[in-house]
Amino acid sequence: MTLLQELESRLAAALTATLGEPTSAAVTAAADLRFGDYQSNAAMVLAKARKTNPRALAQEIIDHLELEGLATADIAGPGFINFRILPTAYAARTAALIRDERLGVPATGAGKTVVVDFSAPNVAKPMHVGHIRSTIIGDSLSRIARFLGFTVIADNHIGDWGTQFGMIIYGWNHFLDQAALAANPIPELVRIYRMVNTATKEDPTVLDACKAELVKLQAGDAENLAIWQQCINVSKSGLQKIYDRLDVKFDHWLGESYYNDRLAGLVDEFVEQGIARESSGAICIFSDGTKPLEEDPFKVHKEEGWTDNPAIIRKADGGFLYATTDLATIQFRIDEWKADHIWYVVGVPQQLHFRQLFDAAARWGKTGDFKHVGFGSILGDDRKLMKTRSGDNVGLIEVLEEAVERAAKAIAEKNPDLQGEEAAKIAEIVGIGAVKFAELSQNRLTDYVFSWDRMLALQGDTAPYLQYSHVRIRSIFRKLDAPFDATAAAIHLNEDAEIHLARLLVRFGEVLPTILEDFRPNLLANYVLELARAFHSFFEACPVLKAEEPTRSSRLALCELTSRTLKQGLNLLGIDVPERM
Repeated sequence: MTLLQELESRLAAALTATLGEPTSAAVTAAADLRFGDYQSNAAMVLAKARKTNPRALAQEIIDHLELEGLATADIAGPGFINFRILPTAYAARTAALIRDERLGVPATGAGKTVVVDFSAPNVAKPMHVGHIRSTIIGDSLSRIARFLGFTVIADNHIGDWGTQFGMIIYGWNHFLDQAALAANPIPELVRIYRMVNTATKEDPTVLDACKAELVKLQAGDAENLAIWQQCINVSKSGLQKIYDRLDVKFDHWLGESYYNDRLAGLVDEFVEQGIARESSGAICIFSDGTKPLEEDPFKVHKEEGWTDNPAIIRKADGGFLYATTDLATIQFRIDEWKADHIWYVVGVPQQLHFRQLFDAAARWGKTGDFKHVGFGSILGDDRKLMKTRSGDNVGLIEVLEEAVERAAKAIAEKNPDLQGEEAAKIAEIVGIGAVKFAELSQNRLTDYVFSWDRMLALQGDTAPYLQYSHVRIRSIFRKLDAPFDATAAAIHLNEDAEIHLARLLVRFGEVLPTILEDFRPNLLANYVLELARAFHSFFEACPVLKAEEPTRSSRLALCELTSRTLKQGLNLLGIDVPERM
């Protein structure tokens, strides 16, 4: 039980004793430590419902509160109940955390299965800077959910089927450079795709030929299927190198093609159940009229008023769309994987698609907790979408290479003693970590400006600052003559800096479960920054190695717990920590 849960339990007992009936109330971390560590507005809420004086009710509640050995309570303002945790209680909690592999984090997701759908690049195209957000946010949410006890299935729903393959197959047959394909497959596939795209604009017969190749592919032509499969294989190989570098792992790569055989039957079922109907030759899902117009994803307001906004699941020419494939995907994930939750980490512009998808799935009887985890855009210095000078999307691999190169230069300037393989490894950890933290420290719904200088700074809200903080802690233990057993140390908290560090260490188990309430890994990023700052303040105010016993062992134990918590927090953000910097 976390300290927050303990306070809520004791407050609930006091409320029940005061009101004569079972009553619970929330306790939150105080926004301003001058007023205490935690607070509750329970007296104000309950007094309003009972039309009584909130401060008088707050006093009655405090009179019934059993807080001995844990905290003190007082009343502030119109009736807030403020709690101040006793230093001895913080000491006991930190001592317990040192012995806890989970660092006080409750397994709130135990028994639940969640599918996280993220990254999902298109085959035969390079990943670009826009893929940073989905890939890094999705990976972090997967890591956090696993640590909270969820059974997590990470699925890379790649775009491996569709009209672009007619053009790629045509280009494969007419323009492919086998040596270039073997050396670097994705750029070669992009090159032939662009050549074909140009050719279709100059010669309409080329477009007809591409369509013919696509029809052959969809009909199961052996030669075209072989080309398609080779495109998939080389693309996956190229993508895997990027994922390995990012330390991003998937349990499955079930792309659009996996569900192709299910689509025709799905459309028939939707028609039979009356969920979809024919319109101008296409099969569409329309509003069922059960939602208010403002909340109905199948209605849109125009100048002439509310009008239909259907989702097409089969085109007039017989082709299927993303909505069809995504419905088949939901069916599979619920029926085969028994998913309780499905999270789609996809940009905000797809919001309407997911509203329609979730509505249609519910009408189909496929129920679950479906969430669209949307995110904004990455901007350049001009506050426009980040592009190259030629107007192309910035390649993700180029971003990672640049980050590592810049990190290597910074490390060489700060610590020229680091050389060779060790320096290269540290540059990789720092550079990749900087890119990840720059992403995860943002509110996912906001756009943000990509800044190399800010991202790689050793001071401020950056990954290098956090990695350096961990390195600094570990350097303390390298100075010891013998291994230190933190579990054997008695914790004594006397200085304000010690108490504040303990306060933040105790809150790790309280912060982590809240991240999944609105899918905000930036809350974890903020927490590890606060923890690092608290450690630096502690280290400056409280001598560790030069302190006398038992203070020395107590402070070493705090250092050890801070090191573990910082490393675990960064790991959940997908960020590694070097031994030296």
